[in-house]
Amino acid sequence: MASQGAQYEGTDGTEDAAPEPPEAAGGSGNGDAKAPDPKVAAAIAAAEAAGPQGSTTVRVDSWIWSVRLVKTRSMGATACRGGHVRVNGERVKPAHGVRVGDEVRLRHEGRERVVVVTRLIRKRVGPPVATQCYIDNSPPPPPREAVAPAGIRDRGAGRPTKRDRREMERLRGVTGPGSVSGPGPVPGKGFGSAPGKPRP
Repeated sequence: MASQGAQYEGTDGTEDAAPEPPEAAGGSGNGDAKAPDPKVAAAIAAAEAAGPQGSTTVRVDSWIWSVRLVKTRSMGATACRGGHVRVNGERVKPAHGVRVGDEVRLRHEGRERVVVVTRLIRKRVGPPVATQCYIDNSPPPPPREAVAPAGIRDRGAGRPTKRDRREMERLRGVTGPGSVSGPGPVPGKGFGSAPGKPRP
């Protein structure tokens, strides 16, 4: 107990006040003068150390993967090749270099992301650090109620029949390998009848 009391005693023998929590020291507590989390600060320093050495650009497919806009780097390269990534309004290839201040637009998983580059990194970082590397100007995602679920079956309805499956595929706009888009069978020609013989 003496050691606990000693840590609050000043040099003159009086008790000092306990240290203030960060919210009280910062003022309003809304994050205006809030010091960054030490773990986030260390991760940001590591990300800056892993940034481009002696270069002012980073490949766009590597950057959008590093800041967690896509799950894998190959998905980023595929999005670039498909024309879903624009830098400053122009479609770019995966090897295009991005600089600080560039606007990157990415259409991925039915949503458009619009971000402004604030930090260049090459290695993937965690979400708290990734949000420090760009300014997000993306439009808000559509509400869940606006996205109509296609092909949701009632619980306990059993396995869907072939007709149910075709209806679900039609609602989704998917044509599977077994779907027939051409004309139906020729009248009078059954599958079981021999060629040239009339059906009885």
